[in-house]
Amino acid sequence: MNVKNATAKEVMLKRIRQALLQKNDNPHPNFKETPLYKEEDELVDLVFVRELTAAGGKFLYCDGEIGLIENLIALTEVNNIKNIYAWEQGIQNLLSPYGFPFFKTEKDFESANASITSCEALIARNGSIMVSNANASGRRLSIYPPIHIVVAKASQLVWDVKDALTYIQKRYGQEIPTMISTITGPSRTADIEKRLVLGAHGPKELYVLLLEDRF
Repeated sequence: MNVKNATAKEVMLKRIRQALLQKNDNPHPNFKETPLYKEEDELVDLVFVRELTAAGGKFLYCDGEIGLIENLIALTEVNNIKNIYAWEQGIQNLLSPYGFPFFKTEKDFESANASITSCEALIARNGSIMVSNANASGRRLSIYPPIHIVVAKASQLVWDVKDALTYIQKRYGQEIPTMISTITGPSRTADIEKRLVLGAHGPKELYVLLLEDRF
């Protein structure tokens, strides 16, 4: 190849080929791989609560279904929530026996004040919530209403993202959801004049109601 007439791309590819052919000794023979995180002395749920609240999320512990409903009622009264949407059958089955009001369909969805969804896992290290499009809530219920309420079980708590992905793989097998994402606190941006704005691309408030199911 004539170097003078070669394009920048051709020169780069030639250098890559040469590098792949060369066998070099390890420049750091004494390097030891260390874990990304140190071992935690705290319980996984305490770490999750600390990181969630640090990111701007809010946490409510529920020792049973009645406690969950009581927290939901208090939450709606404090925030003056009128229109709550819940599309997942599991969430509906949880709320209906107690007469808690919610919309099951998309009727007047543009007037939604809040949504109630489930999640795939709660990630303690960064206080994040892993969600997917595998249920009826899809993506819209977690990003459109200004208040997003997540009902999760304590058994869904994991330490890291890799643990959450392993949890999903075991749950769905070969039918992995086409959309898997994490939510860390309410929506925020500082793109405009470097001023923090909440709710620019999603909910202004995020609540996690943890339903105890470990005991």
